[in-house]
Amino acid sequence: MIDREKVEAAVRLLLEGIGEDVNREGLVGTPDRIARMCEEIYGGTDEEVAVHLSKTFPATGNEIVLEKDIALYSMCEHHLLPFYGKAHVAYVPDGRVVGLSKLARTVEAYARRPQIQEQLTSQIADALMTHLNPRGSMVVIEAEHMCMTMRGIRKPGAKTMTYACRGMFRDDPALCERVFAMIRQG
Repeated sequence: MIDREKVEAAVRLLLEGIGEDVNREGLVGTPDRIARMCEEIYGGTDEEVAVHLSKTFPATGNEIVLEKDIALYSMCEHHLLPFYGKAHVAYVPDGRVVGLSKLARTVEAYARRPQIQEQLTSQIADALMTHLNPRGSMVVIEAEHMCMTMRGIRKPGAKTMTYACRGMFRDDPALCERVFAMIRQG
């Protein structure tokens, strides 16, 4: 749960710390705006992912299910700067499937936490295995990190790719290659 009063106090201290006048007209409402923003972008810390993956439906086919190009926005836990990009989520069902929107909701629930991309990728793959019991799961994330583009090394456009394979995806490299090919398709 976000403590708005603490966030507002912290923002005031930050503004004072960088030499700003917190009573300046343009900054007066900033602590409140940042506190409300935090409720939105860090809302995943209170969200139970199992809720999204709990309702499944019977399926006769046990072929790859891939939802690709799921937009994601998260905050780097090291610098509290955004990283953003796309997630591609695949699984091979074992008799049951989940609604496609639930895959996107799972990505969003984990992304709305202070995070590193490597952990985010694994959390999504593990959640699928835990709550859907598929034969395998694979998650690929490609993202641009503002901590690399606007500070530090300053390399705009550099993207980080991570992937996590579980179950039959870990055991069968050809299956992983098939998912990569599906992702590349238009």
